[in-house]
Amino acid sequence: MGNYKKTILIDLDGVLNNYNGCFNEKIIPDVKQGAYEFLQKLSLEYNIKIFTTRNKLLTAKWLIDNNLYNFIDDITNIKELAYLYVDDRCICFNNDYIDTISQIKSFKTYWNK
Repeated sequence: MGNYKKTILIDLDGVLNNYNGCFNEKIIPDVKQGAYEFLQKLSLEYNIKIFTTRNKLLTAKWLIDNNLYNFIDDITNIKELAYLYVDDRCICFNNDYIDTISQIKSFKTYWNK
């Protein structure tokens, strides 16, 4: 078990690419600056799965075209059990339901602020 790595599930749109809310099922936006280094560093210590509702083959091609594929263990459209989730549309629960409701009601993606 010395080689065991925890899994991190990373959203594609808005995290690894320059998604701005305009979805086109046939075109994945350009890779976000710093994504290569981000995945490279994480892959040393974690298994990385890409979460996306996009076509799996299109996503795999995008990862290959952007030299990111070697850092990825899998592509999935299911929010699987993972150690951590990295997503541009999420809120971290801080054990305060009132604050969480407030965060939900006022939530905006970083590209929508």
